[in-house]
Amino acid sequence: MSKTTTDDSHRAADDTSKAADDQDLGAAGSQLSTAPTEDAPNLPSLGVIGWARWFWRQLTSMRVALLLLLLLSLGAIPGSLIPQTGIDETAVADFRERHDVLAPLYDKLGLFHVYSSVWFSAIYILLFVSLIGCIVPRTWQFVGQLRGRPPGAPRRLTRLPAHTTWRTEAEPEAVREAALALLKKRRFRAHLAGDAVAAEKGYLREVGNLLFHIALIVMLIAFGWGQLFKSEGNKLIVEGDGFANTLTQYDDFKSGSLFTNDDLEPFSFDVKEFTGTYERTGPNKGTPRTYQSELTYTEGADGKEKTALVKVNKPLEIGDAKVYLVSHGYAPVITVRDGKGKIVYRDAVPLLPLDANVTSSGVVKVLDGYRNPGGEKEQLGFNAFFVPTFGGSAAGTMLSQFPALDYPVLALSAYHGDLKADSGIPQSVYQMDKTKMKEFKDAEGELFKKLLTPGETMTLPDGAGSVTFEKDVREWAGFQIVQEPGGGWALGGAVAAIAGLAGSLFIQRRRVWVRAVRGEDGVTVVEMAGLGRSESAKVPEELGDLAGILYDRAPAAPDPSPDPTDSTDTATDPEAVPAEGAEK
Repeated sequence: MSKTTTDDSHRAADDTSKAADDQDLGAAGSQLSTAPTEDAPNLPSLGVIGWARWFWRQLTSMRVALLLLLLLSLGAIPGSLIPQTGIDETAVADFRERHDVLAPLYDKLGLFHVYSSVWFSAIYILLFVSLIGCIVPRTWQFVGQLRGRPPGAPRRLTRLPAHTTWRTEAEPEAVREAALALLKKRRFRAHLAGDAVAAEKGYLREVGNLLFHIALIVMLIAFGWGQLFKSEGNKLIVEGDGFANTLTQYDDFKSGSLFTNDDLEPFSFDVKEFTGTYERTGPNKGTPRTYQSELTYTEGADGKEKTALVKVNKPLEIGDAKVYLVSHGYAPVITVRDGKGKIVYRDAVPLLPLDANVTSSGVVKVLDGYRNPGGEKEQLGFNAFFVPTFGGSAAGTMLSQFPALDYPVLALSAYHGDLKADSGIPQSVYQMDKTKMKEFKDAEGELFKKLLTPGETMTLPDGAGSVTFEKDVREWAGFQIVQEPGGGWALGGAVAAIAGLAGSLFIQRRRVWVRAVRGEDGVTVVEMAGLGRSESAKVPEELGDLAGILYDRAPAAPDPSPDPTDSTDTATDPEAVPAEGAEK
């Protein structure tokens, strides 16, 4: 009975000691991360404040932030697949006409204006709040860790995953001083804590983690700022013509909801020349080799004139505005005369490309100054079809064979009547309203049309006048002028996010302890152990490297003479007995 009681007492003492050691190890490994601890809510006792606190903890947790980020990414998909009202009104109107069932549903869901919809804005704001609520407490906690010291060594270092031990004749104080110097040299934050040295390294992991989250906030702010204050417009300019950065000069223009006319950068530029060269042979025949436009520009009302060369993906930067070269085409010079030989129209007419070889189409509109043979005012209209390199009648179709001006040919078909330009309804300069127009007829009663080469003239029937395709074929360049104030911040945030993510993934935060105490036989016992935030081969490898260096400074003591009466081997030589979890 007495023996049983004694055994139970020893077992209880061992359990208590083990629990104390587990608690000691838990304290040693604490605060290796700034991730907040989450306590399960006591549901029966939660009131309004308790539920609000619980909701805030859930919102600011990492998993909710990642979920919101995923939802934001998924929410942006419809904005890429479905036409958006702020980008292409024509495509939206066409979608509504072709989809009687889907269009009303998309309207209710806000899918035609995804980025300004209520649900997308809600996800955006919740993600923003979640990131801030996550970063602020973790930042303060991390600052507290930086101001503090690594925790002291656990009582039993041999219970840690990576550890080693040996006996040495060096004094314990000398061993601890050597360990402290070694760890500081290896850029550990180290200090003496009782009979051991405590050291920690890898704080950049948490810096990277915080940098990643801060960078996400910067990107969100930059994205929102850019959407509210951005502007984007397009302008087609023929060689020799110019542009001033005002709303009336744009062919089309769209901007953010908080953008005003005063936000436009004050500048102007003239297109001196466009240069395009193309591959003549090989599988890449027709591919542009040179694609650039020479500009002269001025900043402000009284700025000095400067020259710039704009290329594809190499825009002209003026203040917050960037001028991109986005397209190119030809503008044949057309001269129209009435029946008396008076010039009623003379201009370069930009035509829009239809394929990679710059087969182009457009219209010529003579709105004022023309009178028919009867002396009545009329308007003339011509459908124009242009190829820079004509394949000849043997080609069978009016398609360009090459994008350069090797054999330019212009096809014109003629109309007369009322172009309805004075109806008050905006018209495209590249299309012609024929509802009140009549065809000029040839001798066979068909639509009057003709192919012209540079310098040739088409004489209209019944003395109605003539049209000349001048030898001067100009080129035009299409420019996109963009102002997006948050672009630089967004790029910086993206770079910082990548750097922070790399740091949080590849930097291991770990702690090392070195204890040196005098044993019962008077010989110093050295214990070394390491602990990382997560299982990694780097901790044992690094500990083995440190142990090897410290072992050279405090070599092992010789083994004591074996005692025949003692069967227990108490000597541990790192060269004879491999250390668990560490390499000598």
